[in-house]
Amino acid sequence: MSEFSPRTVVVLAGGISHERDVSLRSGRRVADSLAQHGISVELRDPDATLLSYLAETRPDVVWPALHGASGEDGALRGLLEFIGIPYVGSTSAAARLAWDKPTAKVLVARAGVSTPVSIALSRDAFRELGAQSVLDALEDELPVPLVVKPAQGGSAQGVTLVNDRVNLPRAMVDAYTYCDVALVEQRIVGTEIAVSIIDSGDGPVALPAVEIQPLSGLYSFEARYNAGETRFFTPARLDDGIAAKAAEVALEAHRALGLRHLSRVDLIVDGAGTPWFLEANVLPGLTETSLLPQALEAAGHDLGWVYSALAEAAIRESRA
Repeated sequence: MSEFSPRTVVVLAGGISHERDVSLRSGRRVADSLAQHGISVELRDPDATLLSYLAETRPDVVWPALHGASGEDGALRGLLEFIGIPYVGSTSAAARLAWDKPTAKVLVARAGVSTPVSIALSRDAFRELGAQSVLDALEDELPVPLVVKPAQGGSAQGVTLVNDRVNLPRAMVDAYTYCDVALVEQRIVGTEIAVSIIDSGDGPVALPAVEIQPLSGLYSFEARYNAGETRFFTPARLDDGIAAKAAEVALEAHRALGLRHLSRVDLIVDGAGTPWFLEANVLPGLTETSLLPQALEAAGHDLGWVYSALAEAAIRESRA
C-alpha cells in the first residue's frame, strides 16, 4: 500500500442547491465504490458543523459530491484549502472559472476551440433596457434555433431550446429563475456527446465519448436522471478520426480551465465533424445513469479503483 493510499474519506453529498437529490445519489455511489475497495468512508451532508468537524478529525481526503453552487462554484474548495484538507477535484480557482459558463467559453475559445456564438445578459440589463429592445437587437446576430440557459448551474435546469423567437422571452424568464445572468447561445445541430477526463497523477486522459440521445430531444433534468428517458451509446457512434478530435478538444478545454482529477466536457459534433465546446463540469454526475461512470465502465475500469486512485492523487498533491 502506498504512503498516499487513503484510509479515511469523507464524501460530502446533499447540500442546499436545486440538485440536492442528485448529489445524494452521486455521493452514495462514490461512497459504496470506495468502501468496496476497502476504504473507511463517511457520507456526510454539509452543515454548520462541517468545518470544525473536518479540522478536528482530519480525514485523509474529502470527496465533494455536491452538485450545484454549493460544490462547484469554488467556495467550499477554497475553505478546504484554507484549513489544509486534501480533496478530490479541481481547485477553487479553476472551479470558479468553469462554473461560470460565459467565462469558460471565453477561455476555451482562446485556446483555439470552437464554441457557439453567444451573449450573456443580466436580469437587470434585460429589464432596464427593455426586454423586447434587447431581443430585437440580437435578432440578426443570433437567429433561431437558440439555446437559453442559466450562466451558472448544472443538470440542465432552466435550459430551453428555442425554435421560434416568440418563445424567447419565456425562455429568458426560465433561465433567470436559476441565475441572475442568462446565456443566449446559437444552437449547433449535431451529435451531442460528453467526454470525461480522468487524471490520477500521470496526466489527463480522455475516456470514451458518450453519445446522448434524449427521447424528448432535450437532455433535460428528467432525461438525465430518470432511467429510460435517454439512449446512450458508449463509445459514441463517431468515426475514429472525429472521436479522436473530440477527445483532444475536451483535453484542451480541461487544460485551458486548469482543471484536475476529473471533469466532463460537453460537446456537439456538427455535420462536418467539428466538435463545439458547450461547457465543462468540475463535478460530473456520478449516479447510476451518469455519463462519467458509463465511460469508465466502457473503458474497462473498476469504479472503486479509479475513485481511490483519484483520492490518492489528492493526498499526494497536497504533500508536494
